Amino acid sequence: MQQVDMDIDLDAVRAVRVLGRGAMGTVFLVADGAGGPYALKVFDKRGPVSAAAREAGDAVRRARWEVSVLSGLAHPHLPTLLGHAETADLLASAVPYCSGGDLNELRYAQPDRVFSPAAIRFYVAELVSALAELHAAGIAYRDLKPENVLIRADGHVTLTDFDLCRLLPPKSPSASTSTSSSCSATSSPPPQLHGQGRSQYGGQLRRIFARSESSVAATLTSSSTSGQDSHNLAWFLKRSDGGADLLKKAKSARVSPLSHGKKKASFFSAASGGARERSFSFVGTQEYVAPEVVRGEGHEFAVDWWALGVLVYEMAYGKTPFRGRSRKETFRNVMLREPEFTADSRRRWSDLTDLITRLLDKHPAKRLGFAGGADEVRAHPFFAGVAWDLLGELSRPPYIPPPTDDIVECEGFSVVDYFNKLHEPPPQPEEFTEFSPEF
Repeated sequence: MQQVDMDIDLDAVRAVRVLGRGAMGTVFLVADGAGGPYALKVFDKRGPVSAAAREAGDAVRRARWEVSVLSGLAHPHLPTLLGHAETADLLASAVPYCSGGDLNELRYAQPDRVFSPAAIRFYVAELVSALAELHAAGIAYRDLKPENVLIRADGHVTLTDFDLCRLLPPKSPSASTSTSSSCSATSSPPPQLHGQGRSQYGGQLRRIFARSESSVAATLTSSSTSGQDSHNLAWFLKRSDGGADLLKKAKSARVSPLSHGKKKASFFSAASGGARERSFSFVGTQEYVAPEVVRGEGHEFAVDWWALGVLVYEMAYGKTPFRGRSRKETFRNVMLREPEFTADSRRRWSDLTDLITRLLDKHPAKRLGFAGGADEVRAHPFFAGVAWDLLGELSRPPYIPPPTDDIVECEGFSVVDYFNKLHEPPPQPEEFTEFSPEF
């Protein structure tokens, strides 16, 4: 991924269209002749903030925190911060445009709205690689769901939306990890970013966690075996409710093309000291929230492995495993019910169902990934044949979005004017000075 430090002048930015809106900003597609199209996420400091975002903390601080996190990322399956800017009213960050939409849209475009095991293996391997990088840097993502997995122009995936992530002290690293850079993190709070105009956040996050220059690509091979090395990261996930749909039987990793994409909301929480820090904040999408979060217990990186289990189940069965008719019922299912599998799927895809079951262990300490981190997940038999060091280089992705040649430089519309118009007072009703006597 190219890293470009763009000098963003918000007054001059003209967008092609709105890609999505969420509690923490509006995302625009901007056609830039020099570096190609990019996605510009803009947070309006004057705008209304959702109740969830308000409860989570200061929205402006969280928006700055997301920019700080982005500035420290350098990995094939994590977004590259191309540039950022801040004015008295707006805070913006630019990342590469992902023309393939999100994983949820892609799933809905599939027959029976499910992926084949081969396609699941491809996408989940890249997500494991991304989570390994974040965890090694001491970051718990805490918002993994299909809508936050974007499909790049080359067909590979990247995560988006980092305002819910939490900085935690990483576990002592093992000898090596095949897909993540060597990282360390302090237990000091995230940086408090201030100031108007174009803000330079990049170096501040890099002071929080030192990174090596290495980053990894990723892809599948039909012959090589997954590494069995063991890494010491850990943390929590999620579990339960039922849903027995048919797994797609095709062995091919090819998937059907799709149409559009989405976006989401978020949270920020400061990290305090402690060798084994845990977060007690309630964050995440309810169908992906881990049992320990529902119980109000402290949680760590294992919440991401739980969410991965929910995501894998949804990719295979077309629905999440614990969804209830209400929020309360969903949480009850998360706490008490086990994921349901068809007898046929257990027989035909035993490695896949075992992976889901182990990721959705309600006890964080027993969950896959708790004791051995990402390496423990990578060593699962479902990933046999994955060349972790070569993800993105050997195999053709299941779906490659069509070229975006139609996104050409055009007049577009002013991003600043877009927000200014939202704050214009509504037109006043006409005043009636006289009434008809016949009325």
